[in-house]
Amino acid sequence: MEYRTLGNTDLQLSAITYGAFAIGGNMWGGNEKKDSIAAVQASLDNGVTSIDTAPFYGFGLSEELIGAAIKGRDRSKVQLLTKFGLVWDGSNQAKGEYFFDASENGKTIPVYKLASKANIIRELEASLKRLGTDYIDLLQLHWPDATTPVEETMEALNTLISQGKIRAAGVSNYDLALMKAAGKTIRLASNQLAYSMLNRSIEKDIVPYAIEHQIGIIAYSPLERGLLTGKYFRDAALKADDHRNGYFGQFSADKVKTFLDSITPLAESKKASLSQLVLRWTTLQPGITIVLAGARNAAQAEQNAQAMNLELKAEELGFINKELEKVYRETAV
Repeated sequence: MEYRTLGNTDLQLSAITYGAFAIGGNMWGGNEKKDSIAAVQASLDNGVTSIDTAPFYGFGLSEELIGAAIKGRDRSKVQLLTKFGLVWDGSNQAKGEYFFDASENGKTIPVYKLASKANIIRELEASLKRLGTDYIDLLQLHWPDATTPVEETMEALNTLISQGKIRAAGVSNYDLALMKAAGKTIRLASNQLAYSMLNRSIEKDIVPYAIEHQIGIIAYSPLERGLLTGKYFRDAALKADDHRNGYFGQFSADKVKTFLDSITPLAESKKASLSQLVLRWTTLQPGITIVLAGARNAAQAEQNAQAMNLELKAEELGFINKELEKVYRETAV
């Protein structure tokens, strides 16, 4: 495994970081708790020392499962990345910005964005309890909240850093203008953004800005929620309540399949899976600090970690990029 410094901080994070959205279950067709805990532990056992989660993932369940998985381990050797800013329990919704309707067990649950100082403190304390720790390595605003001034949010994060409750502060899904606004109050450690072979829009302005200002980029959905593994072109089926039934529709399936078919021989020549090849390509892109990869069981987690063992020569990267160029313009979002 390779470990990288996050932005201007002293945090050393694993280049492949465990992404814990799916183990929360909601929007992903459920989960098996035992398998989820095993996936986190297998990640740690294979050099993936960093775990990214959020209170919203499973309405607290993801954080609880991670807390169970790391219990008894040396906390100093695990980096916990979590978020704040999405509320669903009704206590603060009137103060926030309506986002969307989630569901759990057939029940509709309105989700709001709220990044006020009071809510940050409330959410952090709940996350610390669920994770079974007394500090968070990286606390991130999950989504921008138009109802709260950027300065208020960033000042609260500065306070939490000074109190030792968090080691560093970042944002997620921030555009360039918001990054610049935040930078007037805090020195951001990172911005977590959607980035994949099929979604490279941040390369235009956000990545150059991040490189110039020493801000880490955390790439989420590098496998496009499983689409780039290739298995959904074979025999994998999605459950009815899996959000990917609609998500995959934004891409040209035929073109994505053609692209994956073109790079499959390269993966096979290296005794690697398509997902490993895609993950490794992503870690090698300019400005990308770490890449999130989810896993529902130990086998998937081990495979993700081993992606970093894959060596790609300049000409091989060139080949992938050439094949990708044939489909990217029509599949990018």
